[in-house]
Amino acid sequence: MTDPRSDDHATPLPAPPGPGQVAAIRPGLLWVRMPLDGPPWHVNCWLLRDGAGWLLVDAGIDRPGTRLAWDSVFATALGGLPVTRVLITHFHADHVGLAGWVCERFGAPLLMARTEYLQARLLLLEAPATLLAEQAALGEAAGAPADYLRHLLARRPFYRPDVVPLPLHHRRIAAGQALRVGDGDWTLHRGGGHAPEMMLLHDPAGGVLIAADQVLPRISPYVGVFPPEPEADPLADFLDSNHHLLALPADTLVLPSHGDPFLGLHDRIRVLAAHHAERLALLEAICATPRTAYEASRLMFQRDYDMDQMLFVIGEGLAHLNWLVARGRLVRMRGADGMALYGPPG
Repeated sequence: MTDPRSDDHATPLPAPPGPGQVAAIRPGLLWVRMPLDGPPWHVNCWLLRDGAGWLLVDAGIDRPGTRLAWDSVFATALGGLPVTRVLITHFHADHVGLAGWVCERFGAPLLMARTEYLQARLLLLEAPATLLAEQAALGEAAGAPADYLRHLLARRPFYRPDVVPLPLHHRRIAAGQALRVGDGDWTLHRGGGHAPEMMLLHDPAGGVLIAADQVLPRISPYVGVFPPEPEADPLADFLDSNHHLLALPADTLVLPSHGDPFLGLHDRIRVLAAHHAERLALLEAICATPRTAYEASRLMFQRDYDMDQMLFVIGEGLAHLNWLVARGRLVRMRGADGMALYGPPG
């Protein structure tokens, strides 16, 4: 993977912008970085010049400081032009959080994939206590200890506090469509595994991919199991989605949601595939002795995590276990106490 800022043959890219500031990737394509409360500590958003205004891609989480940062961007960086459309790549709070606020402010329509829009609407309607209870039930079934379950049930609620209510209508976008932005067409691609129908935007003429959370430069995107579908196989979806992106040119400039823009799309996809292959092999070896999902996940990650991060350890561990079970490399069985165990077949 190549960092364009250190490549003599690449157009130099700007340093990451501070909150309330923008950096120009190229004319008509602006980079905005909004803060988050925890790792990875920021989310990247993008503004594309679009006729009489700007198309905003992702909006950040709902926090007073983020609203103030957007106020500054809107007042100083857009040449007096409005946001005319808001495109949200997927339903996660750090992307969709302020979408409703921006749409209302400018009278702008919301563009989302149908699955992502409905998922966000569903989570906003769900009682926060119910979401916590569902996550605790997933942890309990995985064999997590009681202190983790108590912490989870007592923690700050998920989702609703971080996301402004969405408009009651949206414009559906889907993979394979061409989205006209200004004088050019961006092709929409679907990313899977991290979210069910995440939208990625590719500008063939400019050689740019807005990659959302599908391909990140330094970390592997979270690929985990969620309570409504505990036996899902999101890792297969993630790896398959990445494989399809190999059809894009190798020198595509990738604009990720976390981290800095980079060149080397194909190399990064191969690194991610190798990382997950190594994790799967390790987990298979760990489960030579049957283990609960919690035990296997803790051994796979091999480091201490705080209670809030344990949710992601269990979810990603289950995703890898489910992949191995689906391919017959492990089996899911019941222990004497009724707890699900994962072990070798036969």
